[in-house]
Amino acid sequence: MDCTFKEVETEDLPLLADILNYYILNTTVTFHKEPLQASDMAEKVFFTQPHYQSFSIVTANKVIGYCAVSQWKKQEAYRHTAEINIYLHSDYTGKGIGHIAVRHLEEFAKRNDIQNLIAGLCSENMTSRRLFEKSGYHHCATFQKVGDKFGRNLDVVYLQKLLSD
Repeated sequence: MDCTFKEVETEDLPLLADILNYYILNTTVTFHKEPLQASDMAEKVFFTQPHYQSFSIVTANKVIGYCAVSQWKKQEAYRHTAEINIYLHSDYTGKGIGHIAVRHLEEFAKRNDIQNLIAGLCSENMTSRRLFEKSGYHHCATFQKVGDKFGRNLDVVYLQKLLSD
């Protein structure tokens, strides 16, 4: 499936909140427990540093998700490391869009002197884990029982990819 990427715009925020809210209410993909409003999304997708960016994912002139390269840690020494996130409308998963989004984010990261990307996932999220592993990310950490959702303790795994030697 073909898709394009554009910088997230304010008018995208309600739809992006709806997409994320599906995962909040129905899955352990995100550890948010309460639905978000468009104003909450603004804090998640608009960054002050130019080397971090969120993109709306568009197909057939329709926003179907978003992806981001965002700050990993606030301390200056982490400047060349970023977190990678992808959220697709549930009707558009399993169509190869995640792979396209990973490549897009990696190219953006390289252009912005980011050398290291990290994906943090709930250990139950095998779909995303397979996506990142197929894209060259390797498992680097597991934190046990650091989250709780739906009455269960949840582990978080971190996958990492070095973009430069």
